[in-house]
Amino acid sequence: MKAEQDGDLLEEDSPQENGVQTNQYSSISPPASPVVEDEPFSTYFEEKVPIPESVNQAFSFRKLWAFTGPGFLMSIAYLDPGNIESDLQSGAKAGFKLLWVLLGATIIGLLLQRLAARLGVVTGMHLAEVCNRQYPTVPRILLWLMVELAIIGSDMQEVIGCAIALNLLSVGRIPLWAGVLITITDTFVFLFLDKYGLRKLEAFFGFLITVMAVSFGYEYVLVKPDQPQLLKGMFVPYCSGCGPVQLEQAVGIVGAVIMPHNIYLHSALVKSREVDRKNKKEVKEANKYFFIESTIALFVSFLINVFVVAVFAQAFYNKTNMQVNEECNATGSPHTDLFPLNNDTLEVDIYKGGVVLGCFFGPAALYIWAIGILAAGQSSTMTGTYSGQFVMEGFLNLRWSRFARVLLTRSIAITPTLLVAIFQDVQHLTGMNDFLNVLQSMQLPFALIPILTFTSLKSIMNDFANGLVWKISGGVVILVVCAINMYFVVVYVTSLNSVALYVIAALLSVAYLGFVGYLVWHCLIALGVSCVDCGSRMQLGLSRHTDIYLLNDMDSDAPVDR
Repeated sequence: MKAEQDGDLLEEDSPQENGVQTNQYSSISPPASPVVEDEPFSTYFEEKVPIPESVNQAFSFRKLWAFTGPGFLMSIAYLDPGNIESDLQSGAKAGFKLLWVLLGATIIGLLLQRLAARLGVVTGMHLAEVCNRQYPTVPRILLWLMVELAIIGSDMQEVIGCAIALNLLSVGRIPLWAGVLITITDTFVFLFLDKYGLRKLEAFFGFLITVMAVSFGYEYVLVKPDQPQLLKGMFVPYCSGCGPVQLEQAVGIVGAVIMPHNIYLHSALVKSREVDRKNKKEVKEANKYFFIESTIALFVSFLINVFVVAVFAQAFYNKTNMQVNEECNATGSPHTDLFPLNNDTLEVDIYKGGVVLGCFFGPAALYIWAIGILAAGQSSTMTGTYSGQFVMEGFLNLRWSRFARVLLTRSIAITPTLLVAIFQDVQHLTGMNDFLNVLQSMQLPFALIPILTFTSLKSIMNDFANGLVWKISGGVVILVVCAINMYFVVVYVTSLNSVALYVIAALLSVAYLGFVGYLVWHCLIALGVSCVDCGSRMQLGLSRHTDIYLLNDMDSDAPVDR
């Protein structure tokens, strides 16, 4: 009944052209294409997992198993090499004191992933597709470019993480550039696993997560961290004796955990289950089980991250370069030149982290560490490729063959990675990682603001739109996360010590803040802040009924040409 009333309101307020209802935004249902394809359009969603029936059952493990998959694929972004590097640096620089930041960031991530999953379940479309149909052309293209930058930045870290792991496993025989090429090749092979069944692909990702858990869990058992200190660091939100270094590391943890492309990915992955979107009970049930599955998946990823933090907190917190150099010398390690003979605090990354583990705990610790990094890099590279495909298909409505789409999305991300691998030494990648972290931090608003906007609109989500509590808490969380990441960006830019770069950054920030402001304006209107809806009678304005300014056309059976 409510939908009918909303439809009547739209009819009254929207102009008509040749008897067809029009509005500032296009219909949420994908338009039929006039082009007839010679080749079927192959996607990740060719096979949908059926959901077993259950009669009057509040909870069913069989149903939970059927819904299990998308959350674990999403959780891999919380375990990519960038996150692992952030974890080990947190342990080495602050000990156990920042574990509560990791816990808080993971909980915030879960709440944001909940919004992404609900959008995909309720609308049957992922975030990039909804953005494509709801934002005007110029903002839509800009949004796509920003998200693409985030994917490229993440992909570079992931592919180079794989290359570093291969370098460690081969005792330096496989150079960085060769590792990148190997990663590209095997990613192409693994990506076509879904041709053998979606559940087999999800099982393969589950295997890679298990490899990470076993590898980093082995290091955890080997090092034997102080359990009382670990629990204190996890549940007491305080950091005694911390300074600017620890503050920057805390900010870096939040930036590494909450990744913009992962919001787009999760909203797409949930479409792989058979859910009748016309049946409110089925939609509600799907939302429940996806949330439970995401909670379990992120709990597992949190434990793996804790393993890494705890290992480096116990073994290397407050260690100096001199101490590490002496230990590596004593064990005959060929990597002693990585640690200068001074009393500066040890600086580690995923490459040096493996080396110091080998020096202190034997070669097995180094190789098992490298296997864990390889699993993290390989799995996150694959999910990153899926993110790139979903984003590109959604924003640009691409209708290319499967191989062409994979080739394009891989090429965009891999080309800069290969150049870095050729011209950069494996031992000096920390500066590049800092830049990539900043790049991804800057893109966060372009995922978080749209997801809050669209999940708050009754015209899109109907009875599943965010309530007042979720609107307020979601807005506050996104504001805090974006503010934290902007602080990280400012700290990085000020450390460059170049007037020319300051000027360039200032000019870019004007355009950047202008676009973010545009998205925030739309978001505020969606949240019901009617006083900012100043353009309701202008050509570019929204409908004066702010809760239904998008068309309420969410027919799940609408024809979709893919």
